[in-house]
Amino acid sequence: MKYYQISALPLGLLAIIALLVTALVSPARAGEIKLEAQLIWGTNDEKSPDPKHKAVDPKVEKKLKKLPFKWQNYFEVNRQKFAVAQGETKKIVLSKDCEIKVRNAGNNAVELQIFGKGESVGKISQALPKEELLVTGGNAANFTSWFVVLQQSE
Repeated sequence: MKYYQISALPLGLLAIIALLVTALVSPARAGEIKLEAQLIWGTNDEKSPDPKHKAVDPKVEKKLKKLPFKWQNYFEVNRQKFAVAQGETKKIVLSKDCEIKVRNAGNNAVELQIFGKGESVGKISQALPKEELLVTGGNAANFTSWFVVLQQSE
């Protein structure tokens, strides 16, 4: 039986290289925040007239129903997951009429700007810890409403 002697030098060198690569990659991701944006339609109608709309996630619906909104039903129009590095802004299209710009302000804080039909309709800055929702919206036709819900994703 042959025995091979492995030098600790190459293994130690590999460990040092792995640590250096990790150290170089980690700071770039350290300030990144992973988010999920939802465009939601609020109504008292039992069903959405658009068959592409889905019932909103029960966790989001529960939080929306705790807010002082008058709507009985909420439907998801679109959902987008994305990541934004600290200090950067990302533009997300949620529908042909709705897009958002999200800036990562650092420390789990975001700045959300909403555009409806190309016009800015609102801007809000807020801390966004995990499990919290940032909810903003406005009125729509036929006594309905639209909402943009922003939350951290995994």
